Amino acid sequence: MRLGKVMVVFGTRPEAIKMAPVVNELYKVKDINTILAVTAQHREMLDQVLELFNLKPDYDLDLMKHEQDLFSITTGVLQGLKDIMEQEAPDLVLVHGDTTTTFAAALAAFYLRIPVGHVEAGLRTRNKFSPFPEEMNRTLTAKLAEMHFAPTDTARENLIMEATAMFKIWVTGNTVIDALLQTIKPDYKFGPEFSAIDFNKRLLLVTTHRRENWGSPMRQIYQALIDLTDEFPDVEVVFPVHRNPVVRDAAQEMLGQRKGFHLLEPLDYEPFAHLMNACYLVLTDSGGMQEEAPSLGKPVLVLRDTTERPEALQAGTVKLVGTNRERVYREARLLLTDKEEYDKMARAINLRGRQGGPCA
Repeated sequence: MRLGKVMVVFGTRPEAIKMAPVVNELYKVKDINTILAVTAQHREMLDQVLELFNLKPDYDLDLMKHEQDLFSITTGVLQGLKDIMEQEAPDLVLVHGDTTTTFAAALAAFYLRIPVGHVEAGLRTRNKFSPFPEEMNRTLTAKLAEMHFAPTDTARENLIMEATAMFKIWVTGNTVIDALLQTIKPDYKFGPEFSAIDFNKRLLLVTTHRRENWGSPMRQIYQALIDLTDEFPDVEVVFPVHRNPVVRDAAQEMLGQRKGFHLLEPLDYEPFAHLMNACYLVLTDSGGMQEEAPSLGKPVLVLRDTTERPEALQAGTVKLVGTNRERVYREARLLLTDKEEYDKMARAINLRGRQGGPCA
């Protein structure tokens, strides 16, 4: 395949973080004309990553709007990229991961008969509703892609089981680790917005946003956090709250006035990465943090029933705990009271996966 022109498309902060090392390496290749297009599916959270990694989009669809849904994002990406792809006529479109931007961009490229390369290919839970809609986004993208850049051998095996041709798969390692290690600085100083946080205490870093956790599951998680702070006076919860009103309203109602809780606005990636490096324990329903936190030696309790990242489970640095109040409390309490159990999970591991070319 001739690669005179490559178009990279992404729309959210996690995509931007993980694709930044790829884009910056592509820029170094003189024989490749790299075009960067962003959909801004998540506007505010995307822009600060572009600035941090010095990425300047050639095209910006600026799609984010109030109370957007999956229908508006999908159709917006399809319509917005049609003219751009027709005008640029790239030899390859690179997409990342599992967002709605990823699937819709891959579909747009397919409609125009442009080959698709899928970075972070092959992650699976085998439950199309968990996580929703991410599991189907990445599965459908795989059907549209010609090149599959799998982060690990497990991801490669998932693709092979789905009858993906072996010569179309590369095991490349995990680009989020490259981005994280480029960001962490030993002499980093937190800004004044963190002054209320007592960094001498054990910090629980919490994030919640998954659609399947909205409502009762999320409230059970928050109640478990209340139980923990009531029991352990040396524990504080640091919670950068997602912008979605469903999450914000529940978090403010249950946690906003409670001692030991710090509800923050969504953080730029640089301070967030350093907060992750400074915390004692991570509780999250995110995907990317299951990769990042273990590489910093931080145990992760995953507030979900499924995960597409089994390598960390197998290594013992990540544990699935679901959203039940008693179980979340019990598993976190264990790590707060049992040093041996904590140390088992806290051992840092490399989740890059091996690097190599097409599968033999």
